[in-house]
Amino acid sequence: MSIHSEHPFLDPDGVRDAARRLRGRVGGVVGLLTAGSGSDSSAARAGLTVSSVMVAHGEPAHLLALVDPDSDLAGVMASSGRAVFQLLSWEHRDLADAFAGVAPAPGGMFKLGRWSETAWGPLLEGVTAWAGVTVVSTGDVGWASLVDGVLDEIHLTEPGEPLVHRRGRYVRPGSTS
Repeated sequence: MSIHSEHPFLDPDGVRDAARRLRGRVGGVVGLLTAGSGSDSSAARAGLTVSSVMVAHGEPAHLLALVDPDSDLAGVMASSGRAVFQLLSWEHRDLADAFAGVAPAPGGMFKLGRWSETAWGPLLEGVTAWAGVTVVSTGDVGWASLVDGVLDEIHLTEPGEPLVHRRGRYVRPGSTS
């Protein structure tokens, strides 16, 4: 084994890695999409952290989100046709990692917070912004599934300290990392 200055995971042509690194520099507030219903350990519930999200203003307004097509969430949203989009705060870092699949969740992800049921799916109690979404279409975009949903209902309270993801880690708002 030798030590060298090259990045061991760069692709030969650099295009895919450059796109990944560009996406990391865009950054964004971390949201959580949840769908389904049932008990905390129910397979009929699923969630996934997302930061590739856009709100398209209009009548009706839409939420556009990139979701892993192989995720449990993609399947539950496809069957229910509904989801809850909620913005996470700095205090939700561990929960965000669990829903991203990079941290353990003993007993299931929905054991990591207090949840209430809505007409669109599970809602994390205490979030400062959330919306009920009806899925109108999905389609493949790159390695993701683009979910287009109508924003049926939006709830906003006084914002706290948002959970921001930039360059592969969580940063406090205003950080230049």
